[in-house]
Amino acid sequence: MINGIDHYNLRSDEKMIEILKDFYINIVGLKLGHRPPFKSKGYWLYAGSKDILHLSSSKDNVKNLTNVNSTLDHVSFSAIDKSFFLETLKKNNIIFKERYIPEINIEQLFFKDPAGNGIELIFLDKS
Repeated sequence: MINGIDHYNLRSDEKMIEILKDFYINIVGLKLGHRPPFKSKGYWLYAGSKDILHLSSSKDNVKNLTNVNSTLDHVSFSAIDKSFFLETLKKNNIIFKERYIPEINIEQLFFKDPAGNGIELIFLDKS
C-alpha cells in the first residue's frame, strides 16, 4: 500500500546541483538539512522537518540532459503567502503562469527550475 510521496530526486552534474540547491532554497523556500554521508555529492532539502527533495551528483561523470521532454511535467508544493512568491519570482526574472480554479478554490503558480523541471505552487486558501 502506498501512503504518499516521500521525496523526489534530481540528479545532475555538480555545477547544476549547486544551481538547483540555491534555486530551491532562495526561490521555492526549501531549507538545507541533514543528508547521510553517501558516496555521491549532494543535498537534502526540507519542507519543515521532512526531506522532500534530494539533489545528487551524476554517477561516473555522466552528463544528464536538461530542458528535455520527458514524463516528468512538474512537482507540486502546497504553499502559503502567494504575494511573497510573486514578488520573489518577479525580482528574479522567472517566467511564471498563474491560474485560479474556482471549483476547488485554489490558486496556482507554475514555473521552471534552472534545469527545466516544472514546479507548481498551490495556495489552498484564495487570498
